[in-house]
Amino acid sequence: MIALERQWQLKFNIRPVYPIAIRLDGWFKNANPMWLPYLVKDVMREAGRHNIPFSWPRPDPIVMDLATGEVSKIQPHICRLTRLGAAAAESGHGLAFIYEVSSTLYGGRIQSWHEGNHLKEASARAGIDLATLDAAIEKDPDHFESIIATNEEAHRNSGHWGVPAFAFKGEAFFGQDRIDALLWRLEQHGLQSRV
Repeated sequence: MIALERQWQLKFNIRPVYPIAIRLDGWFKNANPMWLPYLVKDVMREAGRHNIPFSWPRPDPIVMDLATGEVSKIQPHICRLTRLGAAAAESGHGLAFIYEVSSTLYGGRIQSWHEGNHLKEASARAGIDLATLDAAIEKDPDHFESIIATNEEAHRNSGHWGVPAFAFKGEAFFGQDRIDALLWRLEQHGLQSRV
């Protein structure tokens, strides 16, 4: 998305939502048992195909029992990360923040991403101060939960449930494998290259 904003005359409206495991109670219990193993294999394959360093984050941002599919009602990591994403987006740093934090969690370089200065350094690379985001969230957590709820409603209204999802004029484009289709549609509506 960062590369697309550099190449094309467009700006993504970043709208963080909670992961499907949090949004849809019982998702992993009701999903086909082959879904998660396939997802992990596919993610690893795509990372290798595109030469992107990748490993599953430790700890996983979503607290759950992988054997049973039971997702904990207490979610300290993903709640904090999603609220931080909403706060960063509100400040105009959403895409950079999500890129830097995602690279920190999934980039294969760092374990225990939730400890030490990892998130602080990722935020700084995105051009925003983590302490400022945390203070805003602590001052008014309901404000950021409201932003997330509004984003989730817009996500549903776009016609899809997964992420990453892109929406343009009421049409959903789900997944990185549909970015070409999104660009095709945007070009039909006058999207121009920056170069």
